[in-house]
Amino acid sequence: MARFLFAATPQPGHVNPGLPIVRALADAGHDVRLTTGPEFEAAVTRAGARFVPLPDETLLDTARVEQRFPRRAGLRLVRHDLLHLFTEPAGGQAEHLLALHAEEPADALVGDTAFVGAYLAAERAGLPLGLYGISVFPYASRDVAPFGSALPPRSDLLGRVRNRVLGAALRRLVAGPTTAALDRQRRRVGLPPAGRTVLEWSDRIGLYLQLSPPGFDYPRSDLPPVVHSIGMPEPLAPSGWAPAPWWSEPDDRPLVVVTQGTVATDPGKLLRPALAGLGDEPIRVVAITPAPDRLGPVPPNAVVAEFVPYGALFRRAAAVVTNGGFGGVQLAIAHGVPLVAAGRTEDKGEVCARVAWSGVGIDLHADRPSPNDVRDGVRTVLATPAYAATARALAATAPSERAAVRGAELLTTLAVTARPVTTAGH
Repeated sequence: MARFLFAATPQPGHVNPGLPIVRALADAGHDVRLTTGPEFEAAVTRAGARFVPLPDETLLDTARVEQRFPRRAGLRLVRHDLLHLFTEPAGGQAEHLLALHAEEPADALVGDTAFVGAYLAAERAGLPLGLYGISVFPYASRDVAPFGSALPPRSDLLGRVRNRVLGAALRRLVAGPTTAALDRQRRRVGLPPAGRTVLEWSDRIGLYLQLSPPGFDYPRSDLPPVVHSIGMPEPLAPSGWAPAPWWSEPDDRPLVVVTQGTVATDPGKLLRPALAGLGDEPIRVVAITPAPDRLGPVPPNAVVAEFVPYGALFRRAAAVVTNGGFGGVQLAIAHGVPLVAAGRTEDKGEVCARVAWSGVGIDLHADRPSPNDVRDGVRTVLATPAYAATARALAATAPSERAAVRGAELLTTLAVTARPVTTAGH
């Protein structure tokens, strides 16, 4: 039996993708502790892990971020988030993990990509570190423009010059303030200053589980060998969910799902334009939003739900309209469903760009698309079988139903050997 300590940023898109892997580890007889926000205690326990709440100082109420940081927009948004959401909590996160490790020694530490404190704790304690990727590859590459630019890949000489220049600019102008902040967090836990930004990844990572299939992200000649693309695990069955009456109503029309995920809840960005554009189409629309009271009038061919399990819903869907949330995009691909993507904030511009590049859907290149753009995008993916065929082909390379077990197997190897787990050996 191996002992795992998981740490997850307290947001659904960071916690939920890791829970099927936790479940697979627990089912295999391993001991798993998971620390995250208190609102996830029940879900963590159902997954078979022992729950430990994060300290208050490391928590951030994401619903109030806009009020607390009113200038959080555009490049300022990226600059703000790298500093305030990722770097500044890292010292407190690391101290918490080190205390848990001292109480009950772990064989491996596992974190989501954004949990920077896991990198510091692993380095300080000499623990093997595994990560699971909740977005597109964050690694810098000579073949790909830096994260946040949403530019297509280019690996020829001019492309590599472009990538290098843009990467240097990003490190200096956007990520620059994190260098001093990260060194402060390092000193807080007894580590020497490193003089690196939070985007310059630790070479201590022993395993990186990318929760997307090969072929979704851009090719890189310099991708570290510890990266394994395992696909997005099928979500765990929710507790207490009961389908609404519309779920069992017979309907032969194509089902189109519209979702903005759990963070971007302004219905004016995508939900309202989508409902307006699709209201007269010969389809059935299911709009998913945690704030249905803010949505306004709904056309006769649509229903609104606060929550429907994506696994069950996407098995019925003919297309998904999304703002580019990584988890939802990957689960659509896992079920062979084509996408119409419209999002520009956080990592969403990068995700939407890869939707188009990989051939699984259309990028509308907008944060607030027009109703006509959404309608035309849905018409196109429904009338072009190649989009769904490409999604099915990608899904077949890393089946969702196998992803959690595969991730657990790789993490077990990391914990048992305490050595990097490379693709050459697996």
